[in-house]
Amino acid sequence: MGADQPVAQTPLSDQELLRLLKRAADDLNLRAWIVGGYVRDVLLERPHANPDVVVEGGDALALARRFAEVAGAPPPVTFERFGTAQVTVQGRLVEFVTAREESYAPDSRKPDVRPATLEEDLRRRDFTINTLLMDLDGRIHDPLGARDDLEAGVLRTPADPKRTFTDDPLRMLRGIRFAAELGFQLAPELVPAMRELRGRLSPPVISAERVAAELRKMLESARPRLALELLDESGLLEVVLPEIAACKGVEQSGYHTHDVFGHTLLTVQATSPDLPLRVAALFHDVGKPATAKGDGTFIGHEEVGAGIARVALERLRFSQKEIDVVVTLVRLHLRPVFYKSEWSDGAVRRLARDAGPLLDRLMALARADIAASAYPEPEKLDELQARLDAVRAERPSRLAPLVSGEDIMAIRGIGPGPEVGRIKQRLEELVLDGEIAPDRKAVIDYLATHSQL
Repeated sequence: MGADQPVAQTPLSDQELLRLLKRAADDLNLRAWIVGGYVRDVLLERPHANPDVVVEGGDALALARRFAEVAGAPPPVTFERFGTAQVTVQGRLVEFVTAREESYAPDSRKPDVRPATLEEDLRRRDFTINTLLMDLDGRIHDPLGARDDLEAGVLRTPADPKRTFTDDPLRMLRGIRFAAELGFQLAPELVPAMRELRGRLSPPVISAERVAAELRKMLESARPRLALELLDESGLLEVVLPEIAACKGVEQSGYHTHDVFGHTLLTVQATSPDLPLRVAALFHDVGKPATAKGDGTFIGHEEVGAGIARVALERLRFSQKEIDVVVTLVRLHLRPVFYKSEWSDGAVRRLARDAGPLLDRLMALARADIAASAYPEPEKLDELQARLDAVRAERPSRLAPLVSGEDIMAIRGIGPGPEVGRIKQRLEELVLDGEIAPDRKAVIDYLATHSQL
């Protein structure tokens, strides 16, 4: 191994983490607890690497500094306005906070933070299952009776849900995300409160980035369909994904068994937990409401949908790379679905070329799309996959361009312009169709001897 290569560290064990936290707290004579998701996941036997530490009646920043010292970690990153600090040690991120209350003004995304007792801190948290405490000897404490909700699989707010969601409206999305991740039910009083307060999810109170972060986790969860159903039931779908809400009630014919919204939910659930693929499944038919003719046809919905998906994902602050992937999948999603055995090898090669590195995701999207309907021949995609594998394995490959625009201009004696692109595309098509050998010299010879292309 080279001297400049970092040596991978073994993650800090839970036992060692507790030992170091206890030593730091004892050194400063502070009373501190691990709180929230870490404790919840210990009881659920789920992995949770990054604990939150709440300091009762003391200085969280001082504890963070001492912990970093005894753990041999870099100094903490501090956020003094909020009284919080983060320490990174051996692959784990430990966050420290002084017991506090916080709330958001009606028109602000910045919380008002003030000191509080430990019980007040717990009661201002999002859900009871996140109010469990672990002392620094590893014993679990349950001051609000959260273990009953944990065992029942219920998400309930420690205070009145209207107050909880008003304090931080993002908690409405977090509740739905937890339901999708854990398979829990929302307590009956939560959905009405979400409906009433749904307008609070809009900027400037909650940023698009925070909304998108929760949507990402919902789509990556084991139950993305449940998340979308709860978004719909709570009235939040119209706020955060109005393009998807517009698919409700748009009827379909043929092999479809649900309206566009219902079919979309089934398609998303039928995909693997790959975020770009699931986002593409979410938006694959989003162009249908705008292209519906009233007779069950949606001509051009893939192109319209690609444009709608781009605008929606830009609003949600997805990266340009992510947007380009999703838009391409939406634009191409019908191609494998419409495959027939009569396709020429050239047509199969064009699909492989047009999809490029997204071909495997495109085929996965097509399988999910067909699985979400009563399509009678799902096995045709197996045949297409075999043919795609064959054309991708061809050596030399017919998929890569073999001549450049400069070659064409030199051989034809023409300057830059649309004619160069037209000729180049025509040569590529002839190679794909097997009319010209997949060899640079063969393509150049053809270009030189065929004046009409």
